[in-house]
Amino acid sequence: MAAEYELTLNDYLSIFKRRIWQIIIIASIVLIASILLAILLPPIYQSTGTILVESQQIPKDVIQSSITTFADERIDIIKQRVMTRENLYRIMQKYGLYKDRIGKDSIATLVADMRNNITVEILNTNQANAWEKKADISFTVSFSSRDPDITHKVANELVTLFLDENVKSRTEKATETTEFLSQEVETLKKELETTESKVATFKERYAGALPEHMEMHMNLLQQTAMDIKEIDRDYKSTQEELRYLDVELATARSGINKRLGDTPTATFSSEAELNKVKLELERAQSLYSESHPTVKSLKRRLENLEKTVAAENAGASVVKPKGADIETDLMVAKVQTKIDAAKARLISLDEQKRALRQKVDDLQARISRSPEVEKGLFTLMRDYENAKSKYEEVKSKQLNAKIAENLEQENKAERFTMVESPAFPEKPIKPNRKKLIGLGLFGAIAISFGFVFLLETINARVRGADALEAITKIRPLVTVPYIYTQAEIKRKKHFYRYLIIGLVAFIVISSIIVHLLVMPLDILFVKLLNRFA
Repeated sequence: MAAEYELTLNDYLSIFKRRIWQIIIIASIVLIASILLAILLPPIYQSTGTILVESQQIPKDVIQSSITTFADERIDIIKQRVMTRENLYRIMQKYGLYKDRIGKDSIATLVADMRNNITVEILNTNQANAWEKKADISFTVSFSSRDPDITHKVANELVTLFLDENVKSRTEKATETTEFLSQEVETLKKELETTESKVATFKERYAGALPEHMEMHMNLLQQTAMDIKEIDRDYKSTQEELRYLDVELATARSGINKRLGDTPTATFSSEAELNKVKLELERAQSLYSESHPTVKSLKRRLENLEKTVAAENAGASVVKPKGADIETDLMVAKVQTKIDAAKARLISLDEQKRALRQKVDDLQARISRSPEVEKGLFTLMRDYENAKSKYEEVKSKQLNAKIAENLEQENKAERFTMVESPAFPEKPIKPNRKKLIGLGLFGAIAISFGFVFLLETINARVRGADALEAITKIRPLVTVPYIYTQAEIKRKKHFYRYLIIGLVAFIVISSIIVHLLVMPLDILFVKLLNRFA
């Protein structure tokens, strides 16, 4: 029934009056705690340096850098390298950071705290499309600690480490790329030289059966076949000449020309042969050149026949009664000499023909071996071209990497530039003491009223005539207010007096203790003003 009664403004005022001291005490405790927290919290200073990410100064279409990662990735890598345990501990020892905690806390704890106090924030451009990679234009390196001087020095040290580590990492990566490609070039060069040696050995082994000699071999084979035909013709001509000489030798031995006086007949036979040879020579000259073996052979035969006819005519006109046998012997010897020369020529032609046949067999063997040799040579040349292509490709990359390395060493590629060095922190960034006190005041009011609301909710008492009417459904005829006795009034006055005296005494004693044991009150007052400034 009581829960159905709604409190009025008078009820709230009554509750406030009745619970005023509880509200004041709770609010005072919370407010004093917030003030003490704002005063006792140590100031934290922060120093920040801004580093600009400058793009490559030389156009990328002229020289391409060997560093292809994005700036944010490189910044994260550099951050991990800079914020190593060794670097941070060295900075601690160099600038006396956390000197009051060294020996009390472990090095791992101090390094972890220092890492938490280092902030690296990347600033990038805003792209219209969310899926496009944003261009990083700069980043900031910040450090926070209680001492402003140490904060400033450590921030400068960190910024310097970031700049140096960027140059070092880019140069090392470019150098490693160049060294790797140089090793690859040497390896591919050896492979190329090995393949070249195989090709040279193969060509030397099959020097007469290489595909590029095929046309030459075919021409030589054709020329050799023609030479064999010419030698066959010369051979037949020489055989015919030898048959004529055999007949002439038999005639000379019989002595018919001298003894029987049948000289005109012999002379007629020689002149007929001479005319026949002249006709063959004219026919041969119309077909071949003057240096052709057939033409030369016919000219020799013609010369011999002309001498024979001249001798026969001379013998027919001069009659020698004595010494006919001597002339016959001379004629026989001359004809025999011609026969021996013709036989020797036959032997020479036979040897030439045999040599040409051997040459034909050799050429045919080379031509028949040429397809197999061409297949093996094609495999070797394919390996050679592949090795040469790889070598030239890696050699080109090596030259580009060397240029990129020079680009990094001369600091002409993408680089980090400090556009704003860490400034000396004049004011702490936290805590915000005014904000803490304001929040404490708000919290004091909220907590005190909340506590009173909780007490009133738990206490199920009847609050006034209206509440009694809501319960009994009967309106009271008269209400009697609470009447304080003289003793109650006197106790209340004493309570207020002792409360004020106690507060004053607490403040005085606390001030004396702080002045004597902590620091003088004037210095404390100045520090408080500085903190809240």
